[in-house]
Amino acid sequence: MRAFLDFEKPVAELEAKVEELRALGAEGDAVSISDDILRLEAKASAALKELYGSLTPWQKTLVARHPNRPRFVDYCQHLLTEFTPLAGDRRFGEDEAIVAGFGRFRGEPVCIIGQEKGHTTETRIRHNFGMARPEGYRKAARLMEMADRFGLPVLSFVDTAGAYPGIDAEERGQAEAIARSTEACLALGAPNIAIVIGEGGSGGAIAIATANRVLMLEHSVYSVISPEGAASILWRDPTRAQDAATAMKITAQDLLRFGVIDEIVPEPPGGAHRDPEALLARAGDAIEAGLRGLGGLGPEEIRRHRAEKFEAIGRSLS
Repeated sequence: MRAFLDFEKPVAELEAKVEELRALGAEGDAVSISDDILRLEAKASAALKELYGSLTPWQKTLVARHPNRPRFVDYCQHLLTEFTPLAGDRRFGEDEAIVAGFGRFRGEPVCIIGQEKGHTTETRIRHNFGMARPEGYRKAARLMEMADRFGLPVLSFVDTAGAYPGIDAEERGQAEAIARSTEACLALGAPNIAIVIGEGGSGGAIAIATANRVLMLEHSVYSVISPEGAASILWRDPTRAQDAATAMKITAQDLLRFGVIDEIVPEPPGGAHRDPEALLARAGDAIEAGLRGLGGLGPEEIRRHRAEKFEAIGRSLS
């Protein structure tokens, strides 16, 4: 059953009418109402395209959080073969908010790291809604160092509201673990590609997204803090999240203009959850093109390319 967001109500009503007509057609003369079904389908499709062509930053945030949006495990299943996950940070334990391992991307061996939010109540709890503790970031750093040793590209899939802010995480050095993971990204002599597939929240995102190329899905968001968190700090009023989302410039379109990201991956009309297979194929093509563009560079050139990219952010605006 399709889940609709509040602002999608006009489309939801049209699609509900289509389903009603289909049900009537199954019971009686389908030919007599086929024209009505086609007309309503066209109207719903046009309404959806118009709606998603002018989303506000807050609406994009809601789309990025959509419960049916493809998660990291979906990308693993569709884009990788021979995927072997590895667990543990070799210091404290395993953190399932970050899933990482090695596999083949379109025939080539890669290291893959991603934040997994989960699809069901059970998997969301198991993966802590994609909010990693220090051991998750230390695991990511461990695998990046292993990939670098063997010259394997690193693919990172970002989808988190932020690192887990619990007391236990702070006691085990959350900030230091994020810094170490970010440092491991910067030190890679092999190319790395990061793609924001949903939410890219704060240091929890940048810890695995300090890459040679940073991609974003069309309706994903990437920011230093959630809109609700920013509203609570700035105005002491979390209900002003919509204002914060607009002020912070968190959309892929804004961030491409600022040079924070390198490319926007288009989503199907209505968002990634409407046609996951098409979206996953587009994401795979964008990742492959990014790796191909970095293929001829040596380790020092790769490091210099990455450093220069991040050092240049914001300079054109000064």
